[in-house]
Amino acid sequence: MGYGSGFEPTKATIITNTATHAAKFVKLMALEDSVIHTLTAEGIDENLAGGDATAINFNTSSCIEGLVITSVRLTSGTVIGYIA
Repeated sequence: MGYGSGFEPTKATIITNTATHAAKFVKLMALEDSVIHTLTAEGIDENLAGGDATAINFNTSSCIEGLVITSVRLTSGTVIGYIA
């Protein structure tokens, strides 16, 4: 399965709290309607302004993949993160 990031997942973690989770995530998938408080990734920013993307509504079954995500923090919801 190609993820576009050049990395394949070797394990996964289910994120259910509001702590910052740091890893080499290659895919995030919402298991329920969620809000991402902060997302840090290589090659992604908010409104081309640089920095982290914030306050992202992330609906059930939505995915973010194709880049390396280095940390994620939720405001609410449940997300599974696939780790390279």
